[in-house]
Amino acid sequence: MRIVLDWLRELVAVPGDVDGIARELSLRGFEIADVEHEPEAVIDFEVTANRPDCLSHIGFAREASAVWKLPLQMPDLTMPAYGPPEPLDVRIEDAALCPRYCAQVFEVRVEPSPGWLVQRLDAAGVRPINNVVDVTNYVMLELGQPMHAFDLARLAGRALVIRRARAGERLRTLDGVDRELDPDMLVIADAERAGAIGGVMGGHDSEIGSSTRLIALESACFQPASIRRTSKRLGLKTEASTRFERGGDIAAPPAGIARAAALLHRIDAGTPLGLIIDSYPVPRDPSRIQLRAARIARILGQEVPAAEVAPILEPLGFGVRSDAERDARGNLERRWTVTVPTFRVDVQREIDLIEEVGRHYGFDRLPVTFPPLTAPQSAPDPRIGIDRLVRRVLTGTGFSESMTFAFVERDAALPFCEPGVDPAAIANPLSEKFAVLRPSLLVGLLDSCAHNRRRDRRDVRLFETGSRFTASGEGRAAGFTWCGAADGPHWSSPTRPVDFFDAKGVVEALAAAFGVEIECVAAARPFLASGRSAAVQVAGSAPPRLLGVVGQLLPAVAEARGFPPSEEIFAGELDLDALAAAASADDMKARTLPRFPAIVRDLSILIDEALPAAAVRGTIRSAAPDTLVSVVEFDRYQGKGVPEGRISLSLRLTFRAPDRTLTDEEAEQATAGIVHALRAAHDAERR
Repeated sequence: MRIVLDWLRELVAVPGDVDGIARELSLRGFEIADVEHEPEAVIDFEVTANRPDCLSHIGFAREASAVWKLPLQMPDLTMPAYGPPEPLDVRIEDAALCPRYCAQVFEVRVEPSPGWLVQRLDAAGVRPINNVVDVTNYVMLELGQPMHAFDLARLAGRALVIRRARAGERLRTLDGVDRELDPDMLVIADAERAGAIGGVMGGHDSEIGSSTRLIALESACFQPASIRRTSKRLGLKTEASTRFERGGDIAAPPAGIARAAALLHRIDAGTPLGLIIDSYPVPRDPSRIQLRAARIARILGQEVPAAEVAPILEPLGFGVRSDAERDARGNLERRWTVTVPTFRVDVQREIDLIEEVGRHYGFDRLPVTFPPLTAPQSAPDPRIGIDRLVRRVLTGTGFSESMTFAFVERDAALPFCEPGVDPAAIANPLSEKFAVLRPSLLVGLLDSCAHNRRRDRRDVRLFETGSRFTASGEGRAAGFTWCGAADGPHWSSPTRPVDFFDAKGVVEALAAAFGVEIECVAAARPFLASGRSAAVQVAGSAPPRLLGVVGQLLPAVAEARGFPPSEEIFAGELDLDALAAAASADDMKARTLPRFPAIVRDLSILIDEALPAAAVRGTIRSAAPDTLVSVVEFDRYQGKGVPEGRISLSLRLTFRAPDRTLTDEEAEQATAGIVHALRAAHDAERR
């Protein structure tokens, strides 16, 4: 909101220069975007969505009057003498979307506006058009009440009907664009067709022109949600919609017409004909809220003198009545009944009033120490600890954390959806790039990888933790993508590209951090390359407990998002809720270091080349005694000396007893039992 300083000083005699005024108002919670000194002194404020009353000069003048304890000078709202009435029929057919509608007929002379009016509109960032339109814009900036003028001669039946649009109805707006309307939109129509989109923009057919002699001036209040929905659906954001969608003042419409009448009379541009038409089907009373001194002290951490509460709130437009009474112990309990003005749509609860008291009392006067705790702090959400553990593991393995949007493009999400399931659509997306909720974290991570690769970053390792939205609902997951080299360059050996086993190792590291033993089984996914992908599940679980997937992203999927077709990208995603549920409480506890030495035996066997290593490990563990503590594959050979279709697999078996030192004989017996089990289960031969 651009505030012209001279205009502001007409409403309240604010002392100081533009920088001093900006500084004082910024201390009351208003963010300063810019301060201009030439040719007009102007302050540009960033007004939050909950303060529509400050999208006007009078709103900031009211704040300034409270800061400097000066009287607020309301603009001239005197209705000039009116001429003979002209007929105008006003009907509200949907009071839910338009609770109040005011209109008045004026006889006007359309011509350029006087210089002072043009200068003020220019300084406020509004383009002058003609005296009638400029007056409506001036009132909007001054009072915060958008208005619109219709050429009365162009209104069929001299009627203004506030109704919903009809199915398939079209309207050419003032910007010259033909727009198709739908029944959820509110329109201002004449007896035959729509003439304006209520609260958003007027229509081209009833536009004010140089030949206009009679106008119907509207000033209304619309339902905020309806205006926002219409504005978003049409992609049409205006000064009027910006104000109405945040909440209009139900008492402002007649004041807006009175101010416009006074300005038209002042610049000799028009005369009202007949009385104002005020259609207000269900009048609303201002709300009242109980404010307690004890609650103020509790929230702010310091007592505010009771004598200062009313002087703080009353200049802001609140009505304050003291309701102090004595409690059962005879102590005086200070409280007030506060009447909330209709323009403060953001004040609905006692806590909102306490905020008003606090910011004008001065947050800088509040104590800087924390209030004493009367109850123990609640335990943190378990998901926080889980996310921290994931970050620690993945950053330790060389990955960088990425944060992507949960809203993604539909075409990007489709490959990651379950077959026959569409991604969850956003009802009113900002654009097509944010049309659906992501079914997988890999959607955003793939785009991030492609973004880096297009900028000549060849080696990219990214991960993310967050929510994904599948057919079964929202869930937490951890995902990663990896492209380029498996290791950093070094003179001692050439670099090699990342492969499936590198990605599998990342998944294993994550599972190990949670104390979960996993196994990877062949699986097909629409976004993963066949033969280079696997489902990750809890080892030995029956039925299988799926944790996630790992593998190479399908080249067609990666290429569609801008990734080079000649390069490979590997990825993995784990369900954090399932992973945490599978974590063993015993495995997450610290253990004492072993007191007795271990015995290591290396074993080389010939097995079928298609046999998964997980099957070999499973057989070994089922046949080994409890003293077997680890199984590690350290060599795989296929070639000369090994029969075709077979491989030589070398494993290192580590045995240790918790209560004694094992003998070589015990280790040999355990190894022999393992070899026997491998021969029986997989036709293995010991080398």
